[in-house]
Amino acid sequence: MWHPRCHDGRVTETEHPQPPTADADDIAPQLMEVFALVGPLYRRVQRKIEQDAPQQGLSVGVRAVLDLLREHGPMTVPQMGRAQSLSRQFVQRMVNDAVARNLVETAPNPAHQRSSLIRLTDGGLAAITAVTGREHALLRQAGADLTGADVATCVRVLARMLALFDDVDVD
Repeated sequence: MWHPRCHDGRVTETEHPQPPTADADDIAPQLMEVFALVGPLYRRVQRKIEQDAPQQGLSVGVRAVLDLLREHGPMTVPQMGRAQSLSRQFVQRMVNDAVARNLVETAPNPAHQRSSLIRLTDGGLAAITAVTGREHALLRQAGADLTGADVATCVRVLARMLALFDDVDVD
């Protein structure tokens, strides 16, 4: 699934600088079209992951935790919750599931004794590598006639829309 580049879920303007834009009144209806597509896309991708979960052995939530740890290294449960805009309780349940399956393990956190770091095990790394490999093969079909500039523009638009809602509390 999607995960932001920052540990706290916010995208900074230095990552996606603002070029000159069209009149905001003109662009607002087009941005609503983006929202109208993102919701169904997210739900379909989530359903696809859930359908494939029995073969892959990973739920959507556990898959998201593994992917985040692969991308950013060891993190605490609160950090993962903020990064994914999910409640700490939900992330903790997914981490507990992953620990039970030996996909992640806890480690002492030198920065905060009461909040352990969660890190991938070798089995967790192998599992997320296999899953993302299958996903990349599937996504190649969607990207056949797209350019890097198309994708960069899409990421920039979605990052700006996400930043608009930085103040929304997920807990």
